[in-house]
Amino acid sequence: MATDTLASIAERAQCSVSTVSRILSGKAEKYRISEATVTRVRREVEKSNYTPSLIAKGLRAGKTDTIGLLIPGVGDTFFSGIASCIIAEARKLGYTVIVVDTQEDEKNENEGFATLLARKVDGIIAVPCGRETPAFARVEGAELPLVIVDRYFDDSGDWSFVTTDNYRGAVMAVEHFISNGHRKIACVQGNPDAMTCRQRVRGYVDTMKKYGLEDYIQVSGDTFSIQNGYVETNLVLSEAEPPTAILALSNKILLGAVKAVKESGMTIPDDISLISFDDNLLFNYMTPRITCIAQPVQEISLVAVKLLLKKISGERNVSHLFLPPDIVVRDSVKAI
Repeated sequence: MATDTLASIAERAQCSVSTVSRILSGKAEKYRISEATVTRVRREVEKSNYTPSLIAKGLRAGKTDTIGLLIPGVGDTFFSGIASCIIAEARKLGYTVIVVDTQEDEKNENEGFATLLARKVDGIIAVPCGRETPAFARVEGAELPLVIVDRYFDDSGDWSFVTTDNYRGAVMAVEHFISNGHRKIACVQGNPDAMTCRQRVRGYVDTMKKYGLEDYIQVSGDTFSIQNGYVETNLVLSEAEPPTAILALSNKILLGAVKAVKESGMTIPDDISLISFDDNLLFNYMTPRITCIAQPVQEISLVAVKLLLKKISGERNVSHLFLPPDIVVRDSVKAI
């Protein structure tokens, strides 16, 4: 079935294309278009399969009521939670969200930005997947409102961002281990280029040094993945004197760590204690239930949308916001 156009609707309604456009734009009264003509046009539109081009409409109005969202992985519960909250809040405010999954790949990130720019979105919320900023600089060059979420850059001075206080979260986790008598505490990290990982590692290292445990500092791993958690935990457990506690710097890393511990024949927390940086719905139903550092997902999302809409409305202020995490104490840490 051929798609109807303004011209085909105008032909059947026996009027001009400009008349149809004015009626569909709600300007019939302004241009003194008769009720009979308005009725004919609306009847033809209802019978047709005509869909107005949002991009074309946006070019005329200077606004498309769409927001772009780039995230590193929809399969990650943290990022899917961020996406869900942003989509819900944007919808309430009359915006549609176009989601791009960059799959932790900077090439995909560059292509995603190009796609969103081509679609004339009103602004972009993005979770970076690396340390390079050219793609973000191009968005700035296009004068498109941009807000960065979760990860940010060393040179983020000109860009607004909202994130968890990752440093503080790591300090809370290590201090919880120490308060339960642990001294040999290992840390399995994610992508070392990600600012979130760097801040968490810094919090871990600084806290170990603060309590005189610098000789026990042990950081390994390279991705926020289940496989990374599994491999690195196996290596840690194979040591002659393995640690008594492991801090996993994401919920995926934690799941891999749990698998490795169980396969080794050890038990949590009797043989080794675990804390995850990030909560996960599963953690409350696992045996044992997993203690974690919970990030304020909903608050981060709502603040990001509000910051972006302020920029869309013309506000020039730059905001750098670090929201506090919480420690959720469950059953995966044992006092020794």
